[in-house]
Amino acid sequence: METHQFEPLWTVSDVAAYLNVPVHTLYGWRTKNYGPPARRLGKHLRYLPSEVRSWFEHLLEGAA
Repeated sequence: METHQFEPLWTVSDVAAYLNVPVHTLYGWRTKNYGPPARRLGKHLRYLPSEVRSWFEHLLEGAA
């Protein structure tokens, strides 16, 4: 049987801290279809940490 290690979902504040940007920047990016992918759980946005990291690494590849 395959086991997966659970990694808690990140909040908007968690992602903002990780990327070192203001929370309102993340909301602005969403309105422009930019930024790391998020999922809506009820009225809350949640992010998969691996997807946030992958999105950021993709930005770094484009800058090189």
